[in-house]
Amino acid sequence: MASFSTEFDPTLEGSLPPDFHWGFATAAAQIEGAWNRDGRGPSIWDTFCHSGGNIKDNTTVDDACMSYDLIEEDVARMKSYGINAYRFSLSWSRIIPLGGKDDPVNEAGIAYYSKLVDRLLENGITPFLTLYHWDLPESLYRRYGGMLNKARYTLDFMRYARVCFESFGDRVKYWITYNEPVLSARAGYAEGRHAPGHTSATEVWIVGHTEIVSHARVCAMYKQEFQPTQKGHIMITLSGDWCEPWDQDDPLDLEATKRAMDFDIGWFADPLYGKGECDYPASMRAQLGDRLPCFTAEEQRLIRGSSEFYGMNSYTSHFIKHRDGPPEENDAKGNIVRMDTNKDGKERGTESDTPWLRTAPWGWAKLLRWIWDRYQLPIYITENGTTAKGELGWRPNSNDDILEDPHRIDYYKSYVAEVAKASQEGIVIKSYLAWSLLDNFEWALGYTARFGVTWVDFEDPKRTRYTKRSALFLGEIFRHLIAQKR
Repeated sequence: MASFSTEFDPTLEGSLPPDFHWGFATAAAQIEGAWNRDGRGPSIWDTFCHSGGNIKDNTTVDDACMSYDLIEEDVARMKSYGINAYRFSLSWSRIIPLGGKDDPVNEAGIAYYSKLVDRLLENGITPFLTLYHWDLPESLYRRYGGMLNKARYTLDFMRYARVCFESFGDRVKYWITYNEPVLSARAGYAEGRHAPGHTSATEVWIVGHTEIVSHARVCAMYKQEFQPTQKGHIMITLSGDWCEPWDQDDPLDLEATKRAMDFDIGWFADPLYGKGECDYPASMRAQLGDRLPCFTAEEQRLIRGSSEFYGMNSYTSHFIKHRDGPPEENDAKGNIVRMDTNKDGKERGTESDTPWLRTAPWGWAKLLRWIWDRYQLPIYITENGTTAKGELGWRPNSNDDILEDPHRIDYYKSYVAEVAKASQEGIVIKSYLAWSLLDNFEWALGYTARFGVTWVDFEDPKRTRYTKRSALFLGEIFRHLIAQKR
């Protein structure tokens, strides 16, 4: 095994606290497979894949990484990587196949996740459970439009959450209500590239509103009924990347950059964590008018402070240019253009195997400080990672072959170093959960984007896994950065 210890900055040694959580993140729809087994009902992503023409390589989530069948192997692999935390999501339709508040619970689904939680704890790995990572039960979508009906959806989501708290809360102490609600709303209801594939100028804002309100009600329920005895914590995880003006001297680009941050992060973070009235950013109200819903006084009280921590997913940084002309009807990004270089020709970062994603630790460092200064809450980094060129065509030579991925190692080294530096400055950062444990089904990109620190052979019916060098590197760097308990 290669050792990277000599490459680490000695001034960062022990800069992270002894209770720091590090590990990997996954999502049920992307890794589990077994989409119609043991009582599981279909989700909107099953339907979206099976409809044809929606996924880049025309694949489905039917088998994915077969993690449903490979609990023992995957947990053993995690332990070998040295992690102490694992974030995964629960499939709502595996737990309540029809999804609704009066629909039956699938005990086989409960047993599967209970076994996974037990195996993690037996191996010293803390579970972080996400209730919703984009895979709404198809039945709820067909009954009433899912999140388009706030009243009915919220009751169903609360019942699902209650079942999860009752089933796993004695052992699970970190709960996440929603993963990247901005993306499930924007990509699913304005841009049409994610399930359920809508392109609407109004639905995206209704869905986002439903996510915030239902999140707040679930948090209130957890804190009142479960937290006193279970002693756990609950939060939401938000996405968003750092943005800078394409032209620092152009007032229009400066304003566009602020809008980009508002539409990407402030949309959810300002109501949840902001100061003053619990509301959406002013730039959103200015562009969207009455398309943007309003919170009731009761909702405002429930929303503000509902999430105990700031859950942070981020990958890259962008240069932002004002888009001339009025916003397009279903624009959900703030009437902006994202650029790879600024006016002076500065590149935002080294290319990965994914067009939107470039290595940009300079912006990541600024984003950590911006979030801390603006919202003043402990930060849990719940996703960060990259693809790397050349991995789609890689083939192992033996069962213990290791894929060398220097691009990913360079990415992780630079980003994790910025976490350590921020921590030294007094910014409270509690976790770093890399995306992802495994190469997986990357939504509309299918299996053409490999984010894992473990290479998965999708041509092999057994979905054989192979270690990438980055998995071993992360173990080394966190041993260097996390202070020893005294």
